[in-house]
Amino acid sequence: MKLRILYHGNCFDGVSSAAIFTKFYRATIATDAEVAYTPTMHRAGNAFDREQFDGDENAIVDFKYCPDERLTWWFDHHQSAFLTPEDEAHFLADTSGKKFLDTTSKSCAEFIARIAKEKFGFHDPSLDELVHWAHIIDGALYESPAQCVELRSPALKLMQVIEGEEDPAFVEEIIGMLTRSTLDEIVESEAIQAKLDPILKTHWETVELIKQRAVAERGVVSFDLTDTDVAGYNKFIPYYFHPEVTYVVSLTISPFRTKISVGSNPWSPRPRTHNIAEICERYGGGGHAVVGAVSLAPDQIELGRKYMKEIIETLRFDS
Repeated sequence: MKLRILYHGNCFDGVSSAAIFTKFYRATIATDAEVAYTPTMHRAGNAFDREQFDGDENAIVDFKYCPDERLTWWFDHHQSAFLTPEDEAHFLADTSGKKFLDTTSKSCAEFIARIAKEKFGFHDPSLDELVHWAHIIDGALYESPAQCVELRSPALKLMQVIEGEEDPAFVEEIIGMLTRSTLDEIVESEAIQAKLDPILKTHWETVELIKQRAVAERGVVSFDLTDTDVAGYNKFIPYYFHPEVTYVVSLTISPFRTKISVGSNPWSPRPRTHNIAEICERYGGGGHAVVGAVSLAPDQIELGRKYMKEIIETLRFDS
C-alpha cells in the first residue's frame, strides 16, 4: 500500500500536517503503508501536476482542493481553498467522508488532529506539542514580534529551517523525525544543527535588509526584494521594526514565481479592517482573512509591482 501525501511546502504547518496525517494513517488505516511526500507550492495557474497522484491512496494536507478522482483524503483550513467554483462543487458533492475543510481553524495540523480524534478515534499524545506549536506559528498567536523574530524556542528554530530549506528530500527527513521525536530532540540533532547555523546567519542578514528597505506609511509597511536572492523571510520581521503598522505588503521572486505577500499585524494598535484573502483573490491569489499571497509567473515582476501598489493603496488608512 502506497500513500502519497501532498503538503504545503516550506511551511511549518504543512510539514506538521504531513507528519500528523502519516501517524494517523499508519495507526488507523494501513500500518505497513509506504508513505511518499510531495511539497506543493502556490504558483500562477494550476497548483498541481496530475502525475503527482501516484499512490494507492493520495492525500492533500494544508493546501487547495483538487477535483482529481484519485484524491482520497483532503484537509485544509484556508478561506481560498478552491481554485474554481467547480472545484468547490466537486468537494461538496463528495460522500467519501475523507475530505474536510474548516476555515475557522488556526492551523491545519490542529484540524487534522481534531478530526482524527472525533471521527476516527485516534489521538497520539506524543503529537500534542507539535499541534500546539503549529497552532501558534500558523495562527500567529505569538506573545510579540520579538518572540518569532529572535527564534529562541526549538519550534521556531525548526520553523526557520523548514521555511529556508531548498532540498525537499531533507524536509521529508524532518517529517519523518516529527513522527518519532520531540521538537527538542529534533533541533538538537546533528542534521538540524548543521543546517541551522547558516540559516540563522541568513535570517539575521534578511532582518537587516528588511530594516533598511521597509517603508511605513498610513498603516502599511512595504518593501521590494526582487533585486535580491531573498525568496522568503520571517513574516514578522516588519512588525519587529514597525510595531505601529496594521499591514505589510512585500514582493519577492523565486525560480518558480513572483510573489506578493500580504499580512496583518496581530499586535497593531489599529485593528485590521480588510479581509486579506478577498483582496488577494482579486489578483488570482488567496489565503486567510489575516494573511494571504498572490503568485505570478517569475517574469511578471512589473505586473507584481503594479498589483503590489494597488494592494497597498487599498490597505492604507486615510490618515
